[in-house]
Amino acid sequence: MQSISYSLLCRYFREAVLPADRQLCEQITRSGETDLKRCAVCGSTFAAGSNRAKYCPDCAAKIRRRQKAQSERNRRLRIKTTT
Repeated sequence: MQSISYSLLCRYFREAVLPADRQLCEQITRSGETDLKRCAVCGSTFAAGSNRAKYCPDCAAKIRRRQKAQSERNRRLRIKTTT
């Protein structure tokens, strides 16, 4: 049974065509580029590891710590009000 692929990156294309054309491979897979984003806190640029990245690594640790502390305060408040 043969399935129809509506993707531009079908298996044959990835395995046979892309390795032969390096420039095309870089354009399609964007492996040659690094996505630089601006940090929402300090404004510095950083290489985003994912599409969801919002903060630079330094600010991300601070924000994560602050959000975790706020979450714990809210959790303790909920537990205290229910008992």
